[in-house]
Amino acid sequence: MYAVYAQSIEKDEPLKGLGTGSQPEPAELAARPGWTTVAVKAAALNHHDLWSLRGVGLPAERLPMILGCDGAGVDEEGNEVVVHAVIGEQGRGVPEGERHSILTECYPGTFAERIAVPRWNLLPKPASLSFAEAACLPTAWLTAYRMLSYPKSGLRPGDTVLVQGAGGGVATAAIVLARAAGLRVWATSRSEAKRARAVELGAHEAFESGARLPERVDAVLETVGAATWEHSVASVREEGAIVISGATSGPNPRAALTRIFFHQLRVVGSTMGTRDELAALLRFCETAGVRPVIDSELPLREGAAEGFAKMEAGAVMGKIVFTL
Repeated sequence: MYAVYAQSIEKDEPLKGLGTGSQPEPAELAARPGWTTVAVKAAALNHHDLWSLRGVGLPAERLPMILGCDGAGVDEEGNEVVVHAVIGEQGRGVPEGERHSILTECYPGTFAERIAVPRWNLLPKPASLSFAEAACLPTAWLTAYRMLSYPKSGLRPGDTVLVQGAGGGVATAAIVLARAAGLRVWATSRSEAKRARAVELGAHEAFESGARLPERVDAVLETVGAATWEHSVASVREEGAIVISGATSGPNPRAALTRIFFHQLRVVGSTMGTRDELAALLRFCETAGVRPVIDSELPLREGAAEGFAKMEAGAVMGKIVFTL
């Protein structure tokens, strides 16, 4: 079957390790008790795929590895489904001794004509969502949904949230979801065009990265890391929260510990989300009329290299989706 995969680890030039072409059918995995196959109709690109090409979470001994965490398609019974990307959650579908893992780390991903996963990982695709829209949800949108949840952010309707780095998949998802949840949404970006687009998507105001804000916010959603960390710490109110799910500009900023403890800030880590949270996100999108922001749709066979290059260059506003 046709697939897009990591063929080598290239830390400094990840696109050199990108392979395209024939890969084995997932027959061995599909034969496991409780597993099934899905004919993939759409799959969304994430920064995780670029990090995989750099060897983060994917050692050379597991190559070649089909990339792609997000996907939507049709199962063996003809049902339209969305794939939850975490394999082995609650011990579901993974034999004893195997790892709980996100797709593409231990198990082949969605950038292929077919994928094998535990049946438990499949959720019904809402009829109101296209395959491309549904494919955006399991990683970036689920991550944003969990970051905004009360246990993580402490946010309630009417509060103000700052979304750093408008443009990325998680950040654009956070803007749309936060506005739909009744929050006042501020966003930052170095790009004037991305700031304007953030306002179109629902941000009440957008500021240049690092700009002094009119007032401190109740929570900051942080996916950028080193480049925006000091601004995040300076921008949150007393006893507010900074929720972190990524560090695309680097993981080791100056800690600003004095400000954190003196102002009693909460620094909260958040990664992905559960199957139940994905189900709740699907319901929210359907009932609230929320739709994922798609930067571009490209055919998997002809457009994979273009999509990866666009993401590496940072020339993205929303999700890049590959279609089959």
